[in-house]
Amino acid sequence: MSIVSISMPEELVTRLDEFADDHGYSGRSEVVRQSARNLLSEFENEQEENEELASVVIALFDYGLSHVEQQLMQLRHEHNNLVVSNDHCHTNGPYCMELFVLDGSMEDISTFIRKVRAVSDIDSVDHLLVSPDKIPPITAESEHPLVG
Repeated sequence: MSIVSISMPEELVTRLDEFADDHGYSGRSEVVRQSARNLLSEFENEQEENEELASVVIALFDYGLSHVEQQLMQLRHEHNNLVVSNDHCHTNGPYCMELFVLDGSMEDISTFIRKVRAVSDIDSVDHLLVSPDKIPPITAESEHPLVG
C-alpha cells in the first residue's frame, strides 16, 4: 500500500482520531481511505450520467466571512440555469448555511459542487442527489407512505 502525506489543521486530525475511535475504525488512515472512496464514487454512477437529476447542496461557513457569501452568490448567478432555489440561513453559533436546490445533468451538478468546494473558508459542503425518473408517481391507488 502506498503512503501519502497530507497536511490538515490539528483540529481536523483530532476529529478524525475521535471519529475512528467512536466508529470502530483501526485509525485515521482507514477513515481517510473510506472518505476518499466515498468522494471518488460520488459521481461515478454511469446510469445517472445521462439522466436529469435533482440535488440539494449545503455549504456551511463562518458568519463573519462575507467574501464566502459573495463567492457563493457569484456561483449561483453563474449557474442560474441549474439553480432552482437558494436559501441563506443562520444556524446555531456563528455559522451561516447556504442551501442550493439544483435541477440538471450529473455533469453540471458535479461542476457546481466542485466550484462550491473550491471556495476558501467553507467549513463543509454536503449534497444529496435524487433521480426524479426513478421515483414512482404517487396515485390514489399507490401504497406510498405519504398517501393515506
